[in-house]
Amino acid sequence: MSTAVPARRPRSWFAPTLVGYDRAWWGQDVVAGLAAGAVVVPQAMAYATIANLPVQVGLYTCIVPMLVYALLGGSRAMSVSTTSTIATLTATTLVSAGVAAQAEDALGSLMALTLLVGAFLVLARLARLGGLVENISGATVLGLKIGVGTTVAVGQLPKLLGESENFSGHGFVRSLVAVLEAVDGANVPTILLSLGSIAVLLVFKRVAPRIPGTLIVVVAGIVLVGLFGIDRFGVDLIQPVPSGFPAPVLPDFSDLGALLPGALAIAVMALLESTAVARGIRRPKEPPIDSDQELLATGAANVVGSFFSAMPAAGGFSQSAVNQSAGARTQLSTLVTVVLAVLIALFLGPVLSLLPQATLAAMVFVAVVSLIDVPQLIRWSRISPVDFWIALIVALVGLSAGLLLAVAVGVIVTLILVLRELNTPRLSVTRRVGDVIAVHLGRGLYTANALANERAIVELATAQDPTVAAVVLDLERLDAISITVLDALQDLDRELGAARIALHVAALPERARSIAERTAWYRTLAEAGRAHATVDEGLAAASA
Repeated sequence: MSTAVPARRPRSWFAPTLVGYDRAWWGQDVVAGLAAGAVVVPQAMAYATIANLPVQVGLYTCIVPMLVYALLGGSRAMSVSTTSTIATLTATTLVSAGVAAQAEDALGSLMALTLLVGAFLVLARLARLGGLVENISGATVLGLKIGVGTTVAVGQLPKLLGESENFSGHGFVRSLVAVLEAVDGANVPTILLSLGSIAVLLVFKRVAPRIPGTLIVVVAGIVLVGLFGIDRFGVDLIQPVPSGFPAPVLPDFSDLGALLPGALAIAVMALLESTAVARGIRRPKEPPIDSDQELLATGAANVVGSFFSAMPAAGGFSQSAVNQSAGARTQLSTLVTVVLAVLIALFLGPVLSLLPQATLAAMVFVAVVSLIDVPQLIRWSRISPVDFWIALIVALVGLSAGLLLAVAVGVIVTLILVLRELNTPRLSVTRRVGDVIAVHLGRGLYTANALANERAIVELATAQDPTVAAVVLDLERLDAISITVLDALQDLDRELGAARIALHVAALPERARSIAERTAWYRTLAEAGRAHATVDEGLAAASA
Protein backbone atom coordinates (compact mmCIF):
# COMPACT_ATOMS: atom_id res chain seq x y z
CA MET A 1 0.00 0.00 0.00
CA SER A 2 1.31 3.44 -0.90
CA THR A 3 1.57 5.81 2.04
CA ALA A 4 3.82 8.52 0.68
CA VAL A 5 2.40 12.00 0.20
CA PRO A 6 2.53 12.93 -3.51
CA ALA A 7 5.13 15.35 -4.78
CA ARG A 8 4.12 18.97 -4.34
CA ARG A 9 1.87 20.22 -7.11
CA PRO A 10 0.55 23.68 -7.92
CA ARG A 11 -1.99 24.64 -5.27
CA SER A 12 -5.61 24.49 -6.39
CA TRP A 13 -8.26 26.72 -4.81
CA PHE A 14 -10.89 23.95 -5.12
CA ALA A 15 -10.41 20.72 -3.14
CA PRO A 16 -6.65 21.27 -2.86
CA THR A 17 -6.13 18.19 -0.66
CA LEU A 18 -7.72 15.94 -3.28
CA VAL A 19 -5.33 16.97 -6.07
CA GLY A 20 -3.37 13.88 -7.13
CA TYR A 21 -5.50 11.59 -4.95
CA ASP A 22 -4.09 8.08 -4.52
CA ARG A 23 -6.83 5.42 -4.60
CA ALA A 24 -4.87 3.42 -2.05
CA TRP A 25 -5.90 6.01 0.55
CA TRP A 26 -9.63 5.35 0.12
CA GLY A 27 -9.92 2.85 2.98
CA GLN A 28 -7.94 5.01 5.39
CA ASP A 29 -10.04 8.09 4.64
CA VAL A 30 -13.31 6.23 5.12
CA VAL A 31 -12.26 4.73 8.46
CA ALA A 32 -10.90 8.10 9.65
CA GLY A 33 -14.10 9.87 8.62
CA LEU A 34 -16.25 7.43 10.58
CA ALA A 35 -13.96 7.66 13.62
CA ALA A 36 -13.99 11.46 13.54
CA GLY A 37 -17.76 11.44 13.11
CA ALA A 38 -18.12 9.34 16.25
CA VAL A 39 -16.43 12.21 18.12
CA VAL A 40 -17.43 15.37 16.28
CA VAL A 41 -21.18 14.71 15.92
CA PRO A 42 -22.02 14.09 19.60
CA GLN A 43 -19.48 16.73 20.64
CA ALA A 44 -21.03 19.39 18.40
CA MET A 45 -24.48 18.50 19.71
CA ALA A 46 -23.15 18.95 23.24
CA TYR A 47 -21.52 22.29 22.38
CA ALA A 48 -24.85 23.57 21.03
CA THR A 49 -26.25 23.24 24.55
CA ILE A 50 -23.59 25.67 25.83
CA ALA A 51 -25.50 28.38 23.97
CA ASN A 52 -28.87 26.91 25.02
CA LEU A 53 -29.51 26.02 21.39
CA PRO A 54 -31.29 22.83 20.24
CA VAL A 55 -28.86 19.93 19.82
CA GLN A 56 -29.77 19.60 16.13
CA VAL A 57 -28.05 22.96 15.55
CA GLY A 58 -24.79 21.32 16.53
CA LEU A 59 -25.63 18.45 14.20
CA TYR A 60 -26.26 20.85 11.31
CA THR A 61 -22.86 22.46 12.01
CA CYS A 62 -21.31 19.07 11.18
CA ILE A 63 -22.81 19.15 7.69
CA VAL A 64 -22.62 22.32 5.60
CA PRO A 65 -19.59 24.07 7.21
CA MET A 66 -17.60 20.83 7.16
CA LEU A 67 -18.54 20.21 3.54
CA VAL A 68 -17.48 23.70 2.45
CA TYR A 69 -14.17 23.51 4.31
CA ALA A 70 -13.44 20.08 2.82
CA LEU A 71 -13.74 21.62 -0.65
CA LEU A 72 -11.70 24.77 0.07
CA GLY A 73 -9.41 24.11 3.05
CA GLY A 74 -5.70 23.38 2.84
CA SER A 75 -5.31 21.12 5.87
CA ARG A 76 -5.47 17.43 5.02
CA ALA A 77 -6.90 16.25 8.34
CA MET A 78 -8.53 19.24 10.07
CA SER A 79 -12.16 18.79 11.03
CA VAL A 80 -14.19 22.01 11.06
CA SER A 81 -17.32 22.32 13.18
CA THR A 82 -18.00 24.26 16.36
CA THR A 83 -15.63 24.24 19.35
CA SER A 84 -16.09 24.87 23.06
CA THR A 85 -14.49 28.33 22.78
CA ILE A 86 -16.59 29.33 19.77
CA ALA A 87 -19.77 27.94 21.33
CA THR A 88 -19.14 29.87 24.55
CA LEU A 89 -18.52 33.13 22.70
CA THR A 90 -21.68 32.44 20.70
CA ALA A 91 -23.67 32.05 23.92
CA THR A 92 -22.18 35.23 25.37
CA THR A 93 -22.91 37.18 22.19
CA LEU A 94 -26.54 36.07 22.01
CA VAL A 95 -27.10 36.91 25.68
CA SER A 96 -25.36 40.29 25.31
CA ALA A 97 -27.51 41.05 22.26
CA GLY A 98 -30.65 40.34 24.27
CA VAL A 99 -31.61 37.28 22.26
CA ALA A 100 -33.56 34.97 24.54
CA ALA A 101 -32.34 31.39 24.51
CA GLN A 102 -34.65 29.00 22.64
CA ALA A 103 -36.95 31.88 21.66
CA GLU A 104 -38.42 32.00 18.15
CA ASP A 105 -35.89 34.59 17.02
CA ALA A 106 -32.88 32.79 18.52
CA LEU A 107 -32.15 30.69 15.43
CA GLY A 108 -32.59 33.67 13.12
CA SER A 109 -30.16 35.73 15.19
CA LEU A 110 -27.78 32.77 15.39
CA MET A 111 -27.78 32.54 11.59
CA ALA A 112 -27.06 36.28 11.35
CA LEU A 113 -24.19 35.87 13.80
CA THR A 114 -22.70 32.97 11.82
CA LEU A 115 -23.05 34.99 8.62
CA LEU A 116 -21.28 37.97 10.21
CA VAL A 117 -18.43 35.74 11.40
CA GLY A 118 -18.01 34.36 7.90
CA ALA A 119 -18.17 37.84 6.37
CA PHE A 120 -15.45 39.13 8.74
CA LEU A 121 -13.21 36.20 7.84
CA VAL A 122 -13.73 36.66 4.10
CA LEU A 123 -13.06 40.40 4.39
CA ALA A 124 -9.91 39.64 6.35
CA ARG A 125 -8.85 37.32 3.53
CA LEU A 126 -9.43 40.04 0.93
CA ALA A 127 -7.31 42.40 3.04
CA ARG A 128 -4.68 39.65 3.57
CA LEU A 129 -4.85 39.98 7.35
CA GLY A 130 -4.18 36.33 8.13
CA GLY A 131 -0.63 36.94 9.28
CA LEU A 132 -1.68 40.00 11.33
CA VAL A 133 -4.20 38.10 13.45
CA GLU A 134 -1.61 35.41 14.09
CA ASN A 135 0.41 37.99 16.03
CA ILE A 136 -2.01 37.56 18.93
CA SER A 137 0.18 36.08 21.63
CA GLY A 138 -0.03 32.62 23.08
CA ALA A 139 -0.48 34.21 26.50
CA THR A 140 -3.66 35.92 25.33
CA VAL A 141 -5.02 32.68 23.91
CA LEU A 142 -4.17 30.78 27.11
CA GLY A 143 -5.94 33.41 29.21
CA LEU A 144 -9.03 33.21 27.01
CA LYS A 145 -9.07 29.42 27.20
CA ILE A 146 -8.81 29.48 30.98
CA GLY A 147 -11.66 31.99 31.13
CA VAL A 148 -13.78 29.97 28.72
CA GLY A 149 -13.02 26.64 30.37
CA THR A 150 -13.79 27.87 33.88
CA THR A 151 -16.98 29.69 32.83
CA VAL A 152 -18.38 26.75 30.86
CA ALA A 153 -17.34 24.12 33.41
CA VAL A 154 -19.13 25.98 36.18
CA GLY A 155 -22.07 26.64 33.84
CA GLN A 156 -22.54 22.90 33.30
CA LEU A 157 -22.68 22.04 37.00
CA PRO A 158 -26.41 22.85 37.39
CA LYS A 159 -27.21 20.42 34.56
CA LEU A 160 -25.00 17.79 36.14
CA LEU A 161 -27.04 18.24 39.33
CA GLY A 162 -30.38 18.03 37.56
CA GLU A 163 -31.17 21.66 36.68
CA SER A 164 -32.28 21.97 33.05
CA GLU A 165 -31.23 25.57 32.36
CA ASN A 166 -27.76 26.53 31.13
CA PHE A 167 -25.98 29.64 32.44
CA SER A 168 -22.68 29.66 30.56
CA GLY A 169 -23.70 32.56 28.34
CA HIS A 170 -24.43 34.72 31.39
CA GLY A 171 -20.85 34.67 32.65
CA PHE A 172 -18.90 33.05 35.46
CA VAL A 173 -20.50 34.88 38.41
CA ARG A 174 -24.09 34.12 37.32
CA SER A 175 -23.12 30.51 36.64
CA LEU A 176 -21.62 30.21 40.12
CA VAL A 177 -24.81 31.58 41.68
CA ALA A 178 -26.84 29.08 39.65
CA VAL A 179 -24.74 26.22 41.03
CA LEU A 180 -25.53 27.27 44.60
CA GLU A 181 -29.21 27.56 43.74
CA ALA A 182 -29.24 24.11 42.12
CA VAL A 183 -27.75 22.29 45.11
CA ASP A 184 -31.00 22.20 47.09
CA GLY A 185 -32.95 20.67 44.20
CA ALA A 186 -30.26 18.22 43.10
CA ASN A 187 -31.54 14.97 41.59
CA VAL A 188 -29.66 11.87 42.77
CA PRO A 189 -30.20 9.73 39.63
CA THR A 190 -28.99 12.65 37.49
CA ILE A 191 -25.90 13.05 39.67
CA LEU A 192 -25.11 9.34 39.36
CA LEU A 193 -25.54 9.48 35.59
CA SER A 194 -23.31 12.57 35.43
CA LEU A 195 -20.55 11.02 37.54
CA GLY A 196 -20.70 7.79 35.56
CA SER A 197 -20.51 9.63 32.22
CA ILE A 198 -17.58 11.77 33.38
CA ALA A 199 -15.76 8.68 34.67
CA VAL A 200 -16.22 6.83 31.36
CA LEU A 201 -15.01 9.82 29.36
CA LEU A 202 -11.93 10.30 31.54
CA VAL A 203 -11.04 6.59 31.56
CA PHE A 204 -11.26 6.23 27.79
CA LYS A 205 -9.41 9.52 27.28
CA ARG A 206 -6.50 8.26 29.38
CA VAL A 207 -6.50 4.50 28.76
CA ALA A 208 -7.86 4.15 25.21
CA PRO A 209 -7.85 7.59 23.53
CA ARG A 210 -8.60 6.11 20.09
CA ILE A 211 -11.95 4.77 21.29
CA PRO A 212 -14.62 7.50 21.06
CA GLY A 213 -15.73 7.86 24.65
CA THR A 214 -18.27 10.51 23.62
CA LEU A 215 -20.08 7.98 21.42
CA ILE A 216 -20.07 5.41 24.23
CA VAL A 217 -21.69 7.73 26.79
CA VAL A 218 -24.25 8.92 24.23
CA VAL A 219 -25.27 5.36 23.39
CA ALA A 220 -25.28 4.42 27.09
CA GLY A 221 -27.48 7.38 27.97
CA ILE A 222 -29.97 6.58 25.21
CA VAL A 223 -30.05 2.90 26.25
CA LEU A 224 -30.65 3.80 29.91
CA VAL A 225 -33.64 5.94 28.89
CA GLY A 226 -35.01 3.67 26.14
CA LEU A 227 -34.70 0.33 27.94
CA PHE A 228 -34.75 1.25 31.62
CA GLY A 229 -36.74 4.49 31.63
CA ILE A 230 -34.45 6.45 33.95
CA ASP A 231 -36.28 9.59 32.90
CA ARG A 232 -39.08 8.42 35.23
CA PHE A 233 -36.77 9.29 38.13
CA GLY A 234 -36.42 12.93 37.23
CA VAL A 235 -33.57 12.70 34.69
CA ASP A 236 -34.20 15.49 32.18
CA LEU A 237 -33.97 14.74 28.46
CA ILE A 238 -32.95 17.06 25.64
CA GLN A 239 -35.64 18.75 23.55
CA PRO A 240 -37.12 16.50 20.84
CA VAL A 241 -34.85 16.35 17.79
CA PRO A 242 -36.67 16.71 14.46
CA SER A 243 -35.69 14.35 11.66
CA GLY A 244 -34.62 15.82 8.35
CA PHE A 245 -32.20 18.27 6.83
CA PRO A 246 -32.71 22.01 7.48
CA ALA A 247 -34.13 23.97 4.56
CA PRO A 248 -32.14 27.10 3.62
CA VAL A 249 -33.68 30.25 5.11
CA LEU A 250 -32.61 33.87 5.50
CA PRO A 251 -31.06 35.07 8.79
CA ASP A 252 -32.81 37.57 11.04
CA PHE A 253 -30.95 40.90 10.85
CA SER A 254 -33.01 42.75 13.46
CA ASP A 255 -30.22 42.49 16.08
CA LEU A 256 -27.35 42.99 13.64
CA GLY A 257 -25.74 45.93 15.45
CA ALA A 258 -25.75 44.13 18.80
CA LEU A 259 -24.19 41.04 17.24
CA LEU A 260 -21.27 42.83 15.55
CA PRO A 261 -18.81 42.96 18.51
CA GLY A 262 -19.33 39.29 19.31
CA ALA A 263 -19.06 38.30 15.66
CA LEU A 264 -15.68 40.05 15.41
CA ALA A 265 -14.43 38.30 18.56
CA ILE A 266 -15.62 34.92 17.27
CA ALA A 267 -13.98 35.54 13.88
CA VAL A 268 -10.64 36.27 15.57
CA MET A 269 -10.87 33.11 17.67
CA ALA A 270 -12.02 31.04 14.69
CA LEU A 271 -8.94 32.06 12.72
CA LEU A 272 -6.61 31.50 15.66
CA GLU A 273 -8.01 28.06 16.45
CA SER A 274 -8.20 26.92 12.84
CA THR A 275 -4.67 28.03 11.98
CA ALA A 276 -3.24 26.58 15.19
CA VAL A 277 -4.94 23.22 14.65
CA ALA A 278 -4.04 23.08 10.94
CA ARG A 279 -0.38 23.75 11.68
CA GLY A 280 -0.33 21.55 14.75
CA ILE A 281 -1.48 18.42 12.89
CA ARG A 282 0.39 19.07 9.64
CA ARG A 283 2.85 16.32 8.73
CA PRO A 284 6.37 17.42 7.63
CA LYS A 285 5.93 16.39 3.96
CA GLU A 286 2.54 18.03 3.55
CA PRO A 287 2.18 21.47 1.91
CA PRO A 288 2.59 24.41 4.33
CA ILE A 289 -0.54 25.96 5.80
CA ASP A 290 -1.51 29.24 4.13
CA SER A 291 -3.27 31.55 6.63
CA ASP A 292 -5.06 33.42 3.85
CA GLN A 293 -6.40 30.17 2.37
CA GLU A 294 -7.62 29.10 5.81
CA LEU A 295 -9.33 32.48 6.18
CA LEU A 296 -11.18 31.97 2.91
CA ALA A 297 -12.12 28.35 3.64
CA THR A 298 -13.29 29.00 7.20
CA GLY A 299 -15.07 32.20 6.17
CA ALA A 300 -16.90 30.48 3.31
CA ALA A 301 -17.84 27.59 5.62
CA ASN A 302 -19.52 30.06 7.99
CA VAL A 303 -21.19 32.12 5.26
CA VAL A 304 -22.78 29.11 3.57
CA GLY A 305 -23.51 27.33 6.86
CA SER A 306 -25.39 30.36 8.18
CA PHE A 307 -28.25 29.74 5.77
CA PHE A 308 -28.65 26.20 7.14
CA SER A 309 -28.98 27.02 10.86
CA ALA A 310 -25.32 26.26 11.65
CA MET A 311 -23.35 27.70 14.54
CA PRO A 312 -20.09 29.57 13.89
CA ALA A 313 -17.48 26.99 12.89
CA ALA A 314 -13.73 26.61 13.30
CA GLY A 315 -11.12 23.89 13.36
CA GLY A 316 -11.35 21.70 16.46
CA PHE A 317 -8.28 19.98 17.85
CA SER A 318 -9.90 16.89 19.40
CA GLN A 319 -11.85 15.73 16.34
CA SER A 320 -8.97 16.70 14.03
CA ALA A 321 -6.55 14.67 16.14
CA VAL A 322 -8.92 11.68 16.01
CA ASN A 323 -9.26 12.14 12.25
CA GLN A 324 -5.50 12.15 11.73
CA SER A 325 -4.69 9.36 14.18
CA ALA A 326 -7.29 7.15 12.45
CA GLY A 327 -5.33 7.52 9.21
CA ALA A 328 -6.92 10.44 7.34
CA ARG A 329 -4.95 11.26 4.21
CA THR A 330 -7.13 14.01 2.72
CA GLN A 331 -10.37 15.92 3.27
CA LEU A 332 -12.24 12.96 1.78
CA SER A 333 -12.40 11.74 5.39
CA THR A 334 -14.38 14.91 6.25
CA LEU A 335 -16.81 14.18 3.42
CA VAL A 336 -17.40 10.76 5.00
CA THR A 337 -18.12 12.48 8.33
CA VAL A 338 -20.58 14.79 6.56
CA VAL A 339 -22.42 11.83 5.05
CA LEU A 340 -22.62 10.23 8.50
CA ALA A 341 -24.04 13.45 9.98
CA VAL A 342 -26.62 13.68 7.18
CA LEU A 343 -27.78 10.10 7.82
CA ILE A 344 -28.10 10.83 11.55
CA ALA A 345 -30.10 13.99 10.84
CA LEU A 346 -32.43 12.16 8.45
CA PHE A 347 -33.12 8.97 10.36
CA LEU A 348 -32.04 9.14 14.02
CA GLY A 349 -33.95 12.16 15.35
CA PRO A 350 -36.35 10.09 17.50
CA VAL A 351 -33.46 8.08 18.91
CA LEU A 352 -31.43 11.20 19.77
CA SER A 353 -34.48 12.61 21.54
CA LEU A 354 -33.94 9.97 24.27
CA LEU A 355 -30.59 11.52 25.22
CA PRO A 356 -30.32 12.81 28.81
CA GLN A 357 -29.28 16.45 29.32
CA ALA A 358 -26.73 15.32 31.92
CA THR A 359 -24.92 13.17 29.35
CA LEU A 360 -24.28 16.16 27.09
CA ALA A 361 -23.34 18.29 30.10
CA ALA A 362 -20.78 15.67 31.14
CA MET A 363 -19.27 15.70 27.64
CA VAL A 364 -18.98 19.48 27.68
CA PHE A 365 -17.58 19.50 31.21
CA VAL A 366 -14.78 17.03 30.40
CA ALA A 367 -13.97 18.84 27.14
CA VAL A 368 -13.64 22.30 28.68
CA VAL A 369 -11.80 21.30 31.84
CA SER A 370 -8.80 20.54 29.64
CA LEU A 371 -8.77 24.22 28.64
CA ILE A 372 -7.99 25.26 32.22
CA ASP A 373 -4.27 24.74 31.83
CA VAL A 374 -3.09 25.97 35.23
CA PRO A 375 0.21 24.01 35.07
CA GLN A 376 1.11 25.91 31.90
CA LEU A 377 0.27 29.18 33.63
CA ILE A 378 2.54 28.28 36.57
CA ARG A 379 5.30 27.25 34.17
CA TRP A 380 5.08 30.61 32.41
CA SER A 381 5.32 32.43 35.74
CA ARG A 382 8.82 30.97 36.10
CA ILE A 383 9.89 31.42 32.47
CA SER A 384 8.24 34.67 31.33
CA PRO A 385 6.49 36.83 33.96
CA VAL A 386 5.15 39.12 31.21
CA ASP A 387 3.34 36.26 29.47
CA PHE A 388 2.11 34.99 32.85
CA TRP A 389 0.54 38.33 33.77
CA ILE A 390 -1.03 38.77 30.34
CA ALA A 391 -2.63 35.32 30.52
CA LEU A 392 -3.79 35.88 34.10
CA ILE A 393 -5.25 39.33 33.41
CA VAL A 394 -7.12 38.12 30.32
CA ALA A 395 -8.47 35.14 32.28
CA LEU A 396 -9.60 37.34 35.18
CA VAL A 397 -11.27 39.81 32.80
CA GLY A 398 -13.09 36.91 31.18
CA LEU A 399 -14.31 35.62 34.53
CA SER A 400 -15.31 38.98 35.97
CA ALA A 401 -16.36 41.19 33.06
CA GLY A 402 -17.22 38.71 30.31
CA LEU A 403 -15.50 36.78 27.55
CA LEU A 404 -16.16 39.33 24.79
CA LEU A 405 -14.36 42.01 26.79
CA ALA A 406 -11.57 39.51 27.50
CA VAL A 407 -11.06 38.98 23.76
CA ALA A 408 -10.94 42.75 23.24
CA VAL A 409 -8.46 43.19 26.12
CA GLY A 410 -6.33 40.35 24.77
CA VAL A 411 -6.19 41.83 21.29
CA ILE A 412 -5.41 45.34 22.60
CA VAL A 413 -2.68 44.05 24.93
CA THR A 414 -1.15 42.06 22.08
CA LEU A 415 -1.14 45.09 19.77
CA ILE A 416 0.46 47.23 22.47
CA LEU A 417 3.20 44.66 22.99
CA VAL A 418 3.77 44.27 19.25
CA LEU A 419 3.97 48.03 18.74
CA ARG A 420 6.28 48.42 21.71
CA GLU A 421 8.56 45.74 20.31
CA LEU A 422 8.52 47.20 16.80
CA ASN A 423 9.09 50.74 18.04
CA THR A 424 12.08 49.85 20.19
CA PRO A 425 15.21 50.84 18.21
CA ARG A 426 17.60 48.03 17.34
CA LEU A 427 20.82 49.70 16.18
CA SER A 428 24.16 48.10 15.46
CA VAL A 429 27.52 49.50 14.39
CA THR A 430 28.40 47.19 11.51
CA ARG A 431 31.75 48.79 10.57
CA ARG A 432 34.11 51.49 11.71
CA VAL A 433 36.77 53.24 9.63
CA GLY A 434 38.74 55.67 11.77
CA ASP A 435 36.26 58.16 13.15
CA VAL A 436 33.45 57.08 10.80
CA ILE A 437 30.84 54.46 11.82
CA ALA A 438 28.23 52.61 9.75
CA VAL A 439 24.92 52.20 11.61
CA HIS A 440 22.41 49.52 10.64
CA LEU A 441 18.71 49.82 11.52
CA GLY A 442 17.63 46.38 12.72
CA ARG A 443 13.92 47.32 12.77
CA GLY A 444 13.78 49.57 9.74
CA LEU A 445 12.36 53.06 9.95
CA TYR A 446 8.72 54.09 9.73
CA THR A 447 6.35 56.72 11.07
CA ALA A 448 5.78 55.25 14.56
CA ASN A 449 9.44 54.62 15.42
CA ALA A 450 11.13 57.47 13.53
CA LEU A 451 11.54 59.75 16.55
CA ALA A 452 12.78 56.94 18.82
CA ASN A 453 15.38 55.88 16.24
CA GLU A 454 16.49 59.50 15.72
CA ARG A 455 17.21 59.87 19.44
CA ALA A 456 18.91 56.47 19.63
CA ILE A 457 21.23 57.26 16.69
CA VAL A 458 22.25 60.61 18.20
CA GLU A 459 22.95 58.93 21.55
CA LEU A 460 24.91 56.13 19.87
CA ALA A 461 27.05 58.53 17.81
CA THR A 462 27.82 60.92 20.65
CA ALA A 463 28.60 58.12 23.11
CA GLN A 464 31.36 56.60 20.94
CA ASP A 465 34.96 56.86 22.09
CA PRO A 466 36.98 58.27 20.37
CA THR A 467 34.61 60.92 19.07
CA VAL A 468 32.77 60.09 15.86
CA ALA A 469 33.12 62.53 12.96
CA ALA A 470 30.59 60.98 10.62
CA VAL A 471 27.72 58.47 10.65
CA VAL A 472 26.85 56.41 7.56
CA LEU A 473 23.22 55.39 8.04
CA ASP A 474 22.28 52.14 6.28
CA LEU A 475 18.74 52.61 4.92
CA GLU A 476 18.45 49.42 2.87
CA ARG A 477 15.30 48.37 4.77
CA LEU A 478 13.50 51.65 4.08
CA ASP A 479 11.31 50.39 1.22
CA ALA A 480 8.53 52.86 1.98
CA ILE A 481 9.07 56.40 3.21
CA SER A 482 6.74 58.99 4.70
CA ILE A 483 6.90 62.71 5.41
CA THR A 484 7.34 61.89 9.11
CA VAL A 485 10.39 59.72 8.35
CA LEU A 486 11.89 62.38 6.07
CA ASP A 487 11.36 65.01 8.75
CA ALA A 488 13.02 62.72 11.32
CA LEU A 489 16.03 62.21 9.03
CA GLN A 490 16.30 65.96 8.50
CA ASP A 491 16.13 66.51 12.28
CA LEU A 492 18.78 63.81 12.73
CA ASP A 493 21.04 65.60 10.26
CA ARG A 494 20.56 68.82 12.20
CA GLU A 495 21.14 67.18 15.62
CA LEU A 496 24.30 65.43 14.48
CA GLY A 497 25.49 68.59 12.79
CA ALA A 498 25.15 70.48 16.06
CA ALA A 499 27.46 67.84 17.58
CA ARG A 500 29.93 68.32 14.67
CA ILE A 501 29.04 64.91 13.21
CA ALA A 502 28.26 64.58 9.50
CA LEU A 503 25.33 62.39 8.44
CA HIS A 504 25.66 60.23 5.32
CA VAL A 505 22.81 58.05 4.08
CA ALA A 506 23.41 54.91 2.06
CA ALA A 507 21.59 52.08 0.25
CA LEU A 508 18.26 53.90 0.09
CA PRO A 509 15.96 51.76 -2.13
CA GLU A 510 14.94 53.31 -5.43
CA ARG A 511 11.27 53.59 -4.53
CA ALA A 512 12.03 55.51 -1.32
CA ARG A 513 14.76 57.58 -2.99
CA SER A 514 12.38 58.79 -5.70
CA ILE A 515 10.18 60.24 -2.96
CA ALA A 516 13.07 61.66 -0.91
CA GLU A 517 14.45 63.48 -3.98
CA ARG A 518 11.33 65.65 -4.01
CA THR A 519 12.51 67.35 -0.78
CA ALA A 520 15.01 70.19 -0.67
CA TRP A 521 16.83 68.57 2.27
CA TYR A 522 17.65 65.35 0.40
CA ARG A 523 18.68 67.21 -2.76
CA THR A 524 21.04 69.34 -0.66
CA LEU A 525 22.39 66.19 1.00
CA ALA A 526 23.02 64.56 -2.39
CA GLU A 527 24.69 67.69 -3.81
CA ALA A 528 27.00 67.70 -0.80
CA GLY A 529 28.08 64.13 -1.60
CA ARG A 530 26.43 62.62 1.47
CA ALA A 531 23.94 60.27 -0.28
CA HIS A 532 25.45 57.02 -1.50
CA ALA A 533 24.39 53.87 -3.33
CA THR A 534 26.16 51.53 -0.89
CA VAL A 535 27.48 51.59 2.66
CA ASP A 536 31.03 50.99 1.38
CA GLU A 537 30.79 54.09 -0.79
CA GLY A 538 29.52 56.06 2.16
CA LEU A 539 32.37 54.92 4.41
CA ALA A 540 34.94 55.74 1.73
CA ALA A 541 33.50 59.23 1.11
CA ALA A 542 33.04 60.07 4.80
CA SER A 543 36.56 59.00 5.76
CA ALA A 544 38.30 60.67 2.79
